[in-house]
Amino acid sequence: MKADRLLAAPEVAPNGGELPAVVLDLDLADPLPSVAAVHTDGRRVLRAWTLVRLFNEPLGTMLVDVPGRGLRPAELGAAIQEALGDRLGGLPVPLDGYTPATEPAFLARRRAVLATAPHITAVVCTRERPGALARCLDSLLAQRYPAFRVLVVDNAPITGACAEVARAAARRGPVEYLVENRAGIAFARNAAVRAAPGQILAWIDDEAVADPHWLAEIARALDEHPQADVVAGAVMPAELESRAQLWFEQQAPANEPVRFPYAGRAGLAFRPGVIERAGLFDTALTAAEDLLAVNRVLAGGGKVVTQPSVVTWRYHPSDRDDVRRRIAARQRGLAAAYTRMVFEKPALAWKLVRAGRWGLLAGPRAYLRGRRAARAQDQVTWK
Repeated sequence: MKADRLLAAPEVAPNGGELPAVVLDLDLADPLPSVAAVHTDGRRVLRAWTLVRLFNEPLGTMLVDVPGRGLRPAELGAAIQEALGDRLGGLPVPLDGYTPATEPAFLARRRAVLATAPHITAVVCTRERPGALARCLDSLLAQRYPAFRVLVVDNAPITGACAEVARAAARRGPVEYLVENRAGIAFARNAAVRAAPGQILAWIDDEAVADPHWLAEIARALDEHPQADVVAGAVMPAELESRAQLWFEQQAPANEPVRFPYAGRAGLAFRPGVIERAGLFDTALTAAEDLLAVNRVLAGGGKVVTQPSVVTWRYHPSDRDDVRRRIAARQRGLAAAYTRMVFEKPALAWKLVRAGRWGLLAGPRAYLRGRRAARAQDQVTWK
């Protein structure tokens, strides 16, 4: 169960009660495990959310019920076969793992890319979440990639907590720290772009951790798709400790080879110069600024590719009210982003109406309010 290799244990582990789902990261090259019905902290495990791989390559995800006696390897294998068997090329799911006669093509291709690995800057924008930032930086410093640096952008910090986390990480690896005093994720993103001209930029949210081969798979995607300007990765749940987290995760379709509940800050990479040509990130937006940037790339004739092996694990909010607030904020951000798109391309308005996007009626007010706030920030002289 390799997910435990990077995913921290929950901070609170009450005795008794229920665990909505345990998160598993399984590779069919290894023997299948049993799934216990009772967690080590005494909670009853109701389901197993599983990322299934073969020789490290993601095949898909599934959510399976865990009976009172637990799931035996044969039962777990049968569930994988039913959910994802069509992606195995007719092969049965083995209980004892696969032993390939030669190096699997997926791994051979990764090795070839690593031989000429381009330098990548991984960017983390953060604000007053030192614990989450430390966890994220741990995953980045554990990357199995030879040529990278990490740029931490501290957005309008109130305390020095995130600065201290970044300094501690810098003693262990290539971590640099930057302050952007104007509050807003777009301001922080633009500060990173200006600090890394001519570089591949890979964005990760401070509430996420990167798979060990995250950067390697970004490099593979750019190498295999030389015409691609943007690479979008797959975002997986780091934990499903509460019903709110499970509900949040279930908003995305299950059993798809590529899952993108929200690939934005946790899984986008841009070639050098692409963001600058798209006009940087719109500082009037407090959310969905990444969506607008990607749409501007597409509108300019650029290309976005999805790469399911570019995996990050995101810690969703555990409180239902927090989940609702974040979804509402995201929806307002999307509405504002679509408003900006309509300003730039009026013909898009009719398409949105035909698509039934009536919720976007809140967009103009949200976008104009954001523009006023952004201008006010620009007028402040920071010491």
